[in-house]
Amino acid sequence: MNHIPTTFDEHQIKRIVIGGRKNNSVNVMNLSVILLNSSGSHFKLHVFENLINCNFLEIVSVENDSKNFSIENVAKKFPSIKFIIPQEKASDGDMINLAMSELTADYVLVIRDSLYIPSGIILQNLAKRITSEGIYCVVPWLKDKNQESIHTYFAPSAEKTHFVIDSSSVVTDGIRTLLPFDNIGIYNRKKFINLGGFDYTIQNPYWQSLDLALRSWLWGEETKITTMLSFSYIEDSPLEDRTVNMDYLRYYLKNELPRIKNNKAYISRRTFIKFFFHSSCGYLEARRLFKAAKKWVEKNQYYFKKDLPNFIQNWKKKDEE
Repeated sequence: MNHIPTTFDEHQIKRIVIGGRKNNSVNVMNLSVILLNSSGSHFKLHVFENLINCNFLEIVSVENDSKNFSIENVAKKFPSIKFIIPQEKASDGDMINLAMSELTADYVLVIRDSLYIPSGIILQNLAKRITSEGIYCVVPWLKDKNQESIHTYFAPSAEKTHFVIDSSSVVTDGIRTLLPFDNIGIYNRKKFINLGGFDYTIQNPYWQSLDLALRSWLWGEETKITTMLSFSYIEDSPLEDRTVNMDYLRYYLKNELPRIKNNKAYISRRTFIKFFFHSSCGYLEARRLFKAAKKWVEKNQYYFKKDLPNFIQNWKKKDEE
């Protein structure tokens, strides 16, 4: 698969949609929520009740198990919640893209059923305060099952000629971070759509998440951490799979290889040979991947505001200020 999507809803997954209606109450928030539900037939009904009580504009629960036969009964109990059941294999990014297309609020909170979600997790005044800057993504303070802070802060860096990511569990309110851990965060829906959403051709969760996150920064958007909103995992927090594979190559070509010249991005033809020898794939496949990425960058050349070396340099300068 060498085609690279340019819009977030380009990949239409077969799915079943049950229930759902917009909240028309007076004190409704301009904030919707996407719940990535991976617990199979074991629904946590109290989670749905807690989400409804928060007064979100819309609630979408994406069910990862297409063989779950209890959804219709749950949907009858919670008619205001829209349940989406993919009928084919779908990555986390696929499911978030899918849910985003069903929402209308300006901001969308993405959470998982692996988190402890109490009643009143976010109220209207807090939601307004957190989204007041209008940035692309605001990441909550995340903790493990023992209430210990986990690595939520990520910063771009370089070791010789290699791009690396430094991380820390120490966070302060308003600090920048490269990416939202586990894709958990409050997203500006319009900016998410303008960025093209998650790339469905990248299936590895880590490279798919990093692809969108780094693209957002290179295209001039920002992601910050807030300590005013916090979640903790019910069980062990997820481990990241950073295996260097075809998904990594797709991410690399779109984000690390482009350079800026005359206010537009490009991929130099001269970089192909170096890419090929480090790609561990055949010549024809490497050529197809390279050509597809070059075409994608040309199509989006004016969206790039900086390239990776410039991004790393500017990040360090701001840290030193």
